[in-house]
Amino acid sequence: MSDQILLEAIHGFGYHGLLEHERAHGQDFYVDLALEIDLRAASTSDLIEDTVNYAEITDLVVAEITSNPVSLIEKLAGRIAERILNSYVKVVSVTVTVHKPQAPVTASLKDIAVAIKRTR
Repeated sequence: MSDQILLEAIHGFGYHGLLEHERAHGQDFYVDLALEIDLRAASTSDLIEDTVNYAEITDLVVAEITSNPVSLIEKLAGRIAERILNSYVKVVSVTVTVHKPQAPVTASLKDIAVAIKRTR
């Protein structure tokens, strides 16, 4: 299937990380999603029932970023993927990329991210 819904740079402020100061002070996280879904019906019907509500999915992602801190962004990505697949049966697979641009590393870099793909 080649149909996708793409959501880029969903922002949330969270307290994820291994280090104490990450848990105490928090930082910005950004999430990109690629939802594989058959959009043929929606492309002709123009009905929300034939697709998924990406506003709801965006809210789900923000809720995951801003609550229940985890040590690893790998865990956060997995949790987001699991919730999307459990909540939206039309989604065949989801690729979740979690960006942690303020990760505590000594090198100068633009971003650190983890991408996972989960399929039904």
